Amino acid sequence: MSSLSLAVRDSNTMLRRNLLHARRYPSLTLNLLLTPVMMLLLFVYIFGDVMSAGIGGGDANRSDYIAYLVPGLLLMTIGSTTVGTAVSVSNDMTEGIIARFRTMAIHRPSILIGHVLGSVLQCVLSVVFVGAVALAIGFRTTDATPLEWLAAFALLALFAMALTWIAAGMGLISPNAEAASNNALPLIFLPLISSTFVPIDAMPGWFQPIAEYQPFTPAIETLRGLLLGTDIGHNGWLAAGWCVVLAALGYLWSASLFNRDPK
Repeated sequence: MSSLSLAVRDSNTMLRRNLLHARRYPSLTLNLLLTPVMMLLLFVYIFGDVMSAGIGGGDANRSDYIAYLVPGLLLMTIGSTTVGTAVSVSNDMTEGIIARFRTMAIHRPSILIGHVLGSVLQCVLSVVFVGAVALAIGFRTTDATPLEWLAAFALLALFAMALTWIAAGMGLISPNAEAASNNALPLIFLPLISSTFVPIDAMPGWFQPIAEYQPFTPAIETLRGLLLGTDIGHNGWLAAGWCVVLAALGYLWSASLFNRDPK
């Protein structure tokens, strides 16, 4: 069997293993998934009129705010879901299964690849679920073409891949699952200080560069442009650049940590 065939076979096996774990222990995925859903319902039905009036210059329109909010919540869903990756990787590292895998004739990178692919699939399913809830409460994208929908889906998948590799590294440096969950909190915190809930120009001047050039804001504005027809500007290139850089750094960091000799 060739090296490529071995890598594909073992990665597929590890992917199935991680999907089975997610199915047997759904509580973690469910808890992480409920966060963006609750945020969506909270900001639409509790703060929607007030927030839309502030954005619209005095005219309250909850449907407009739903359209503004949903792209950011979809990216926030990805950030929340990838926290489970950090916890899962940390559990594997601390429970001894990785030590056993190291003694077996398997393609070693396939262990991390299985985690990453499984997490990306969970992210996609989570985004679909949150998107379905958004559609049920009034979100509409009547102007988006099939090509723009495809580009939006590709951006979400690429962003999920990038954050998952970062989360894998966070899991590898964590001594236990609780620490992994805490280390991955920036993946949930960063969307809160982006353009998810309010435009950048509504923030204090000193804070605007922080919100504008972090990874989530360019991706959110690109997603809004694709789904709602707003101006994307330079955000498309920034979003793609962040995804590539984070994915590359996350992969190199995770591989370096994983390949270290165990203590």
